[in-house]
Amino acid sequence: MAFKVIETNTYEKGVEKWDKSNREAADKMPIQLRENPYSGDQVTYPFLREKRIENRRIYYLIYEDLKLVLLVATSTKKNQQKTINHIKDRFPKYRILAEDIAKQLS
Repeated sequence: MAFKVIETNTYEKGVEKWDKSNREAADKMPIQLRENPYSGDQVTYPFLREKRIENRRIYYLIYEDLKLVLLVATSTKKNQQKTINHIKDRFPKYRILAEDIAKQLS
């Protein structure tokens, strides 16, 4: 079964700042993640992943039980750890958001 891929506002705002070619690559990301959400590199936890587009990174959370992928943030190498820490601090909030989205989609 394919996963639903949802973009958060934070993710969308981050991608909007990218140049056109990187934005186009990011636009293809949900298609890839629907079929294979574990294709990105693991970041500390199996459900926290990143994919790179040139010098930029996309972070996402996988909710296997909800069949949902939540695109949560972007970063550069320079602010990578700060972004990862920010995501980890908000795991409970992201879970609530994912559950709310899953209810709306069902």
